[in-house]
Amino acid sequence: MASGREAVIVDTCRTVFGKRGGALAHWHPVDLLAFTLTHLVTRTGVDPERVDDVVGGCVTQVGEQSTNVARNAWVAAGLPQSVPATTVDRQCGSSQQAVHFAAAGVVAGHYDLAVACGVESMSRVPLASNARGGTGPFPPSFMEVIDGRLWTQFRVAQVLADEWKITRQDMDEYALESHRRAAEATDSGHFAREAVPVPIKDDQGTLTDQLLTTDEGIRRDTTLERLAGLAPAQSWEPDTAPDITAGNSSQMTDGAAAMLIAERSVAERLGLRVRARFGGFAVAAEDAAIVLSAPVPATRKLLERTGMKIDHFDAIECNEAFAAIALMWTRAFAPDPDRFNPRGGAIAIGHPLGASGVRLMTTLLNHLEATGGRYGFQTMCEGGGQANATVIERLA
Repeated sequence: MASGREAVIVDTCRTVFGKRGGALAHWHPVDLLAFTLTHLVTRTGVDPERVDDVVGGCVTQVGEQSTNVARNAWVAAGLPQSVPATTVDRQCGSSQQAVHFAAAGVVAGHYDLAVACGVESMSRVPLASNARGGTGPFPPSFMEVIDGRLWTQFRVAQVLADEWKITRQDMDEYALESHRRAAEATDSGHFAREAVPVPIKDDQGTLTDQLLTTDEGIRRDTTLERLAGLAPAQSWEPDTAPDITAGNSSQMTDGAAAMLIAERSVAERLGLRVRARFGGFAVAAEDAAIVLSAPVPATRKLLERTGMKIDHFDAIECNEAFAAIALMWTRAFAPDPDRFNPRGGAIAIGHPLGASGVRLMTTLLNHLEATGGRYGFQTMCEGGGQANATVIERLA
């Protein structure tokens, strides 16, 4: 490791998010990420020739998102082709892992400037479409190790809800609050600091004169009664996940996000704004069949590594893949509710898988700046029973 090097966040942004089949459905995912990268370069004023690498997250790397979507987006944006790019897959944590890789490269001396980003078009590249072909991704050897428990995430969320004594009412109440907080962040103009409006394209891919200016998935009119009336999302086996509904689960979404990471002295020399530093990283994994549980051990690992405690964090983001997962985390660590997902989360804003890691960190940093907070913490569950965890420190 290069001595004395420090990785910092120069700037970070995301698109507004569109519902699956909604306003952004006619954007090719390469172009949606290219749009976001262009915006990041423009608003930072960085010379794109100086970027050493682009690390992008994407989960469903097939079809329009195949063949290194991060590189394709950088080129499609008309940015310097001398800058390389790669695409990583740590499932829902892909772009959070992209941040880890980029920051680690800066600290190690491999990069002075790097972009971490992510994209997912769940309209155009359906979830699990990359699992087709041959006999599928899970051979008998894998199935034997996990005792045949290849369950849907709905069922896993129910298993964890039962284990942590989380009720259907708990989850519905949590979901309602997510929408309320996200709507408030929108109406106050808070999200305008991070969410870039996106022109709407028609079904031929041609730009129209319309603009998506806010996250499309926020349900302002939902009520606890409406949420309570929803049927199980796993309609084909409702008895195995009776409390998990579309209302208390994250939304399938289209969106992209991007962050410029720099070595601190390099950023200062180039006159780039320094917004935050990285205070710690961890990854963890456990039972590969119970694919959503690892935020708990990842958090414990990072707390042990940094010597920090939960009450040191002025804001916490735990991805709302399901209300059950966010509530599992609160059962384990008892955070101040006002500091936990304070601007709402994926239940309301949406969860474009490959973009969500950078989206969470973007929201986290903007909240710290708006409230004068210092330390932020982020974690999220990931397929395969894994999780990433990150600490950032806002710099005045």
